[in-house]
Amino acid sequence: MIRAGGENGVPQVGIVASRRVGGAVSRNRAKRRLREALMRIELEKDTAYVVVASPDVVTLGFGDLVRDVGTAIAASGEDENR
Repeated sequence: MIRAGGENGVPQVGIVASRRVGGAVSRNRAKRRLREALMRIELEKDTAYVVVASPDVVTLGFGDLVRDVGTAIAASGEDENR
């Protein structure tokens, strides 16, 4: 998870899924799941996020995925405040 200042007052999100995640179907599934998980988490305005998918995103339970993404976002904010 990478976090930086954004523009336009709304959160901006980029999702990256490399071939390490799997074939095209797995990569697209990982991106769709991450996108849905991010919609369930409150993101800060004027902030840009880059989310890098791991192979576990495809098989992890959705509730666990939402929890892990929320934890990663919270941790990225702590790193920014140091």
